[in-house]
Amino acid sequence: MIPEKPGPGQESVWDYPRPPRVEAEPRLVEIIFNGVTIAETAGARRVLETSHPPNIYVPLVDVAADVLTQSAERSVCEWKGAAEYWDICVGDRVAPAAAWSYPAPRRGFGALIDHLSFYPRLMDACYLGGELVTPQPGGFYGGWITSDVVGPFKGGAGTWSW
Repeated sequence: MIPEKPGPGQESVWDYPRPPRVEAEPRLVEIIFNGVTIAETAGARRVLETSHPPNIYVPLVDVAADVLTQSAERSVCEWKGAAEYWDICVGDRVAPAAAWSYPAPRRGFGALIDHLSFYPRLMDACYLGGELVTPQPGGFYGGWITSDVVGPFKGGAGTWSW
């Protein structure tokens, strides 16, 4: 694996820290599912972790409340702690376990309380600062790839050992 060299205005995910860092994301976030904008905010957070495109966390108050149903799915992140998952339901369409949250994150990740992150691959479209997001490769991670981040990105075939 050879990191791509960032150009002007770009970041390399290989310069992101481990353990991850949480910071404010000032760009407008828009998430669309089944033709409906289900979240819109300029108050998101992003989590930066080595080899991963940023995960974007949207304040719960900026997500349409009537689209969320808690899922039975759970997981544990070595850094952030226990995650709960949410099904997204709009009209007759459901995206199971399409978003997740950390209701009681570990120390250093308190800024994620009352925030949700969405898998871009399960939404119709996710936009960051007006740019259409490309989902992180693979089916496990939920990073948001935009033109200002370069990889290679963990998640695709052959990357689990990174």
